[in-house]
Amino acid sequence: MTQSLIEPNSYDAIVVGGGPAGLTAAIALAETGAVTGLIARQVPYGDNRTTALLGDSIDILDRLDVWRRCSSKAAALRSMRLVDDTGRLIRAPEVKFASDEIGMDAFGYNIENRALLVGLEERAAELSNLQRFDDEAESVVPGDDEVIVRMRGGRTVSTKLVVGADGRQSQCREAAGIKVSSRALHQSALTFNVKTTRSHDNISTEFHTKEGPCVFVPLPGRRMSVVWVAAPKEAQRLMALSDDELSAAAEKQSQSIYGKMTVEPGRNLFPLAIEKPAAYAQRRIALVGEAAHVVPPIGAQGLNMGLRDAGDLAEIVRDAMANGTDIGSDAVMTRYGRSRGPDIASRTAAIDIANRTLLSDLLPAQMLRATGMHLISSVGPIRRFAMREGLSPFWRSI
Repeated sequence: MTQSLIEPNSYDAIVVGGGPAGLTAAIALAETGAVTGLIARQVPYGDNRTTALLGDSIDILDRLDVWRRCSSKAAALRSMRLVDDTGRLIRAPEVKFASDEIGMDAFGYNIENRALLVGLEERAAELSNLQRFDDEAESVVPGDDEVIVRMRGGRTVSTKLVVGADGRQSQCREAAGIKVSSRALHQSALTFNVKTTRSHDNISTEFHTKEGPCVFVPLPGRRMSVVWVAAPKEAQRLMALSDDELSAAAEKQSQSIYGKMTVEPGRNLFPLAIEKPAAYAQRRIALVGEAAHVVPPIGAQGLNMGLRDAGDLAEIVRDAMANGTDIGSDAVMTRYGRSRGPDIASRTAAIDIANRTLLSDLLPAQMLRATGMHLISSVGPIRRFAMREGLSPFWRSI
């Protein structure tokens, strides 16, 4: 990211946060022609978590000339199986989704986040109107005509638009005066990767247990990523197991369909919650990624929504610049909120309902879930609609 085309302290847009959503937003904004700054520490990615990139996430990364840089490190997701492993009296039938049923080679691709970040960083470094500050934002102060951002290293910059990609404890969201509602789910997610003795054949399998889903997602070769959602005590117990013990537990949970499993180094455990801000943009500050929405890792929606945040914001900024409109104006902020609101609300509600009905001991809830799964499994048009909707909302306008 060269500095020659950028004024020392004045930018069209400043992105705060260098995760996948923040980097995508910075690249997308720079490609509109906006003079863009990215404030984020350049540190090695610390864990081996993965993301299943679905639907238009791949399209966004392809348009930004990112996907070709990391696609070789991703595994195609061609089929998805949902297996009821609750052991309850009322159980849902197994459901299998095949991408070729809706004319696609794959629903998406599973990739380690660090490989995705390498591709994003490489593309960002090529853009002459994108400057990287290896720093952190100390203060974000919105005003009528601009936002002043002061970095911990002492530098101060002004901008028309700030993009808050700074996570769940977003400083940018606080600076914008946006309240957030949060609900703990009393579940935790344990993530790790495994090697298998049998080929996964590009099939992802999600086992639904009484405490939450446990999903095995293909990685290149005979490797898979595991996201195991359980009650906090059970998740902590699993986290404390030895490698051999966790390998045996994962193989048992997978019903040995992928053969013997060997846990790779690196585990992560985090509590689950649903968080929703009162607005997605305000006072020249637009939120993307986990600053804008926090959902449990069910249906692989979290980062996919974050990439759509970045893509939609860039398109709105492009239109505003073409029309000579201030890209941080109330009109642009309102349009962004209207663009993202329905997508985020519908995804969050669907995930919440799916999780609640899975955990519920009430027979009506179990019957509702089993009936819905039966319809999806046996009625082709409903199944195909569910597949397409899972990839991207059919009503999206951007």
